[in-house]
Amino acid sequence: MVTEQNDKKARAKKRVEELKGFYIHSAVYVVVNLFIMVVSVVVRMNEGESFAEAFFNLGILVTPFFWGLGLAFHALKVFSLSPIFGKEWEERQIRKFMEEDRREAEKYRDQ
Repeated sequence: MVTEQNDKKARAKKRVEELKGFYIHSAVYVVVNLFIMVVSVVVRMNEGESFAEAFFNLGILVTPFFWGLGLAFHALKVFSLSPIFGKEWEERQIRKFMEEDRREAEKYRDQ
């Protein structure tokens, strides 16, 4: 009973740490990308571009886009939204390997 509660507490603590890491990652994403975009727009406007030309420049949007992809994958992992390798897939794989081990053990036990 005590070990079960310890396991639950450890899992809950791990989950909280994962959430905390995601929230920190999200906050850093927003702050850094806002800074990069503001500085880039100001520099381009000082070079004579209009606000629209400076803001909708592909070079400014590359960093938030690719970093955003990384952040999206982080969210998928933290919130268990993986359509391919989710908890159900893990459970099936565990059952499959346990069954293989059981059959292998029975093969040697019968000899």
